[in-house]
Amino acid sequence: MNAIVHFNDTLPLPTVLDGPTASPHRRHLIDRFDLAPAALARFNAYLNSIDPDAQGLDADRIATAARELNDRSTGTAAPRCITEQMRRATALVCMEADRDWRAANEAGETARKVIAYVRGNDDLIPDGLPRVGRLDDAIVIRTAWPLLADEVADYLDFCRIRRIEAQLRGLAPASFHMDRNDWESAGRAEMALVQHHRRVRECTYLPERAPLFRVH
Repeated sequence: MNAIVHFNDTLPLPTVLDGPTASPHRRHLIDRFDLAPAALARFNAYLNSIDPDAQGLDADRIATAARELNDRSTGTAAPRCITEQMRRATALVCMEADRDWRAANEAGETARKVIAYVRGNDDLIPDGLPRVGRLDDAIVIRTAWPLLADEVADYLDFCRIRRIEAQLRGLAPASFHMDRNDWESAGRAEMALVQHHRRVRECTYLPERAPLFRVH
């Protein structure tokens, strides 16, 4: 549960990425790297391939976001808002690589698109740039996350139940296998047990009937 909360409650990326600014500039450089128009067009097309409703980003907004992150960061490490998005990508990699899990609906395809971008070399921003080299990856992950959040939450719960089932059998988690149907069945059984315990507690704490008062 804590992992699910962590993935869904991340620090936001700079708000300039959320919409046009009131007084836009014409920035197109991140440090000394130029955001080329052709690369930006490919990037926006990639975002739209993940979410057709994703709004396009211009060079100024991306460069301004990078500048904001650079200005409030020290050292060369990526800001927390970027590293938290990258942790989401790590969860997607684990989910996609898990042979016991089959993603539902289009979530698997969306996850693969995110992973392909994060692992690929055709980035909008070079990964090696200090602090903000993964900003474009973070934008891709953020765009896809509303389509993936429920699936990742299900997968994390699947991993939790698989660990429990392995422990009950005295097995190492890596040597115990179950599938999505098994997880759904175990989840229903777990919910039934929780409801049973709740009913028992409610019955236990019901006030006893007061004894009759008799006058002798």
